[in-house]
Amino acid sequence: MEHRTLGADGPLVLSVGLGAMSFGGMYGKTTEEASRATMAKALESGVNHWDVANIYGGDGLCEEIIGRFLQDHPGARQKIALATKSAIISGPPRRISNDPDYMRGELEKSLTRLNTDHVDLYYIHRRDPETPIETIVEAMGRWTEEGLIGGIGLSECAPSTLERAASVFPIRAVQSEYSLWSRQPELGLIDLCARLGTAFVAFSSLGRGMFGDAPLRPETFSASDFRAANPRFSPDNFPRNEQKIAAFRVLADEMGLPAPVLANAWVLARAPHIHVIPGTRSTTHLQQNAEAAAVTLTHEQMAAIEAILPAGFAHGARYAPAQTAGVEDYC
Repeated sequence: MEHRTLGADGPLVLSVGLGAMSFGGMYGKTTEEASRATMAKALESGVNHWDVANIYGGDGLCEEIIGRFLQDHPGARQKIALATKSAIISGPPRRISNDPDYMRGELEKSLTRLNTDHVDLYYIHRRDPETPIETIVEAMGRWTEEGLIGGIGLSECAPSTLERAASVFPIRAVQSEYSLWSRQPELGLIDLCARLGTAFVAFSSLGRGMFGDAPLRPETFSASDFRAANPRFSPDNFPRNEQKIAAFRVLADEMGLPAPVLANAWVLARAPHIHVIPGTRSTTHLQQNAEAAAVTLTHEQMAAIEAILPAGFAHGARYAPAQTAGVEDYC
């Protein structure tokens, strides 16, 4: 099982982590019991990079679920690298704030909910152009020196923002959507992370469930499901995307791998400083996701995947207009 450092000065973690957004029902109904079982399986399996945010589940619900689990499992906190984020203010209307006082207040709330005195990574969840990136990074550098955070992270940022931020204080990680159907970070961001010693953390590495072993059924999505408003799952785009990904599932079967394992392994194979944090609230999926850390793909296998799913194959934008606040475009 491959381990990678989470940034130049960060902890050594399994290359496959755990995204906790689904603990709050963002991808369908779930229970706290299911989330707790998933975290227990993560500890058992060595999945020791957990990622959450203050808005996941609304009003810190996902952080609270993790915090209650850690409280009930003494010693668990020392075994994991824990990351959280702030900057998005839920609406309507949805707003973004990088004001240092606001983000410091949200950090303190997160620490309370997570039942810890520090997080290993604290991300600027989205960029607020009204606050110079240098201003908030300078403040976060002081919080690092206080011991409240182990390192600074940026989420969904442009390479130019990372470059400016890193001129003020080292950036431990950048988090962006990256998968076989979302490849914008290849346009400079992944390479810049490598040059700066910054980890690149890929979220939605399984395409929000598209690269599962079985086809999704968008008609069953609830109104609160993040994908219900996402263009790639629309009645017009979804069938076209599913047709392409069905061929990928056939290829995965020919390679003797579950489709999710192959999809995560492809992301990890792109560069040695890349981590994946697929989200799940299922112990079965958690264990399956972790298997990608033991897979090494050959050049021939990578070429075969590329032949079926070349860059830009996806139909539809990766976000609906209402979901794009604070997401930086580049190139």
